[in-house]
Amino acid sequence: MSFFPKIVFQYEVEEYLTKVFRNNELITALGTQEAEKKYQSLLSHLSHPPAFTTVRVNTHLASVKHVKKLLFEEIQKQFKGLCVPVLEHPKLQDILLIPVIGPRRDLKKHASEVIVGAQCGYAVLRGAHVYVPGIVSTSRFVKAGDLVSVYSDIEGKCKRGAKEFDGVKVFLGNGISELSRSEIFSSSGQLKGLGIRMIEPVYLSPSFDNVLPSHLFLQNLPSVVVSHILNPQPGEKILDMCAAPGGKTTHLAALMHDQGEVIAMDKIANKIKKIKQNAELLQLNCIKAFCYDGTKALSVEKREDKQEGPPFLPESFDRILLDAPCSGMGQRPNMIYSSTLKEATSYQPLQRKLFTVAVELLKPGGVLVYSTCTITLSENEEQVAWALKTFPCLQLHPQEPHIGGEGMKGAGLSPDQLKLLQRFDPSAVTLRGMDINSLQGSREDDLISLANKDCIGFFIAKFIKSNS
Repeated sequence: MSFFPKIVFQYEVEEYLTKVFRNNELITALGTQEAEKKYQSLLSHLSHPPAFTTVRVNTHLASVKHVKKLLFEEIQKQFKGLCVPVLEHPKLQDILLIPVIGPRRDLKKHASEVIVGAQCGYAVLRGAHVYVPGIVSTSRFVKAGDLVSVYSDIEGKCKRGAKEFDGVKVFLGNGISELSRSEIFSSSGQLKGLGIRMIEPVYLSPSFDNVLPSHLFLQNLPSVVVSHILNPQPGEKILDMCAAPGGKTTHLAALMHDQGEVIAMDKIANKIKKIKQNAELLQLNCIKAFCYDGTKALSVEKREDKQEGPPFLPESFDRILLDAPCSGMGQRPNMIYSSTLKEATSYQPLQRKLFTVAVELLKPGGVLVYSTCTITLSENEEQVAWALKTFPCLQLHPQEPHIGGEGMKGAGLSPDQLKLLQRFDPSAVTLRGMDINSLQGSREDDLISLANKDCIGFFIAKFIKSNS
């Protein structure tokens, strides 16, 4: 049962998505009623956080068993002795899963209120505390040490510094204010630091702020699957085309035992800085990060011998990951998707430009993995159909591990082709809360199965470039 309302789209985006999820192929296969039920279920899931927090262990520095023990102790400390398990995944042996407790419906709301921005609110729903930059407004007399109820301004309509707000707001839980109202909205200096320490969040997830930073990387489950599917080997030359913030880049380097070369590209300088910071923190030395536009990464002229960075000559890489810029409709939780239809549908041409460059840069016999964190056909299955038609040298290949569902009907792909794709569809499982009693009565296999399904919306395709 939904705790939050379904995600809201602009009218024209809603119309567009309705057509996508009522396409003729899908209706023929499922029937109108079942297709509509799945679509409405998806909209409900998107506004709620996934059922598990996923962390990837930096196996370059520590064993999963060792980190699991440290993490279990940390969670017990945070949850004041509440016994929440830390699970290992049988097919993804470098991740740990922590069940999310909630939604907790019995929390008492307090008279003092703090309103935070939507992005800050989504972070709180996934275990974060509230930092001062995320605070938009507080009640008039909030002092340090006060118990406050925290709400998210999902429409972005609350004025900064307001003393009250009657617009659309979503209750996130209760916390203790670390600062007074006057300190939060002080005109001197840059806003930073902890603002509200959450003590009764609606969804109970551990905070990972400064928790084992060299040993853990907070990552969505399908994002971890991608690197395993690319399966980089020690000594190979790998390209991560759109790499920021570096979760998959650092994962690829760890899977290669830091032996070989991982080239990471992104066209935004600050994001490249973040990739370098993450590589340094996780003590991975085989990563080289460059600020560069992936659509221009193919060199038509001879390179200088000492040139390390882009552009690159054709057939330079053993494996390429194209985790493409996308409309991001699979991200959770998200209660309002504010992009226009023009913005939401602008990614397909860019993805095709990047894909074309990737095919040229890949060695014959090499592997190309394409992924997005969105739910549309145009950025996922339609891109696969286009790629197979445009590049006869590419063949779809089975994925290992395959723990998501198969591809969605509607792009003219055959049933066999759809089985080779991997679509993580949150609506594949009934939306339900988790309390400590139901958790302790659950089998571990059932919890792992739930974690595989109740995650963000995501898509993966794997291609091999033929030698001919």
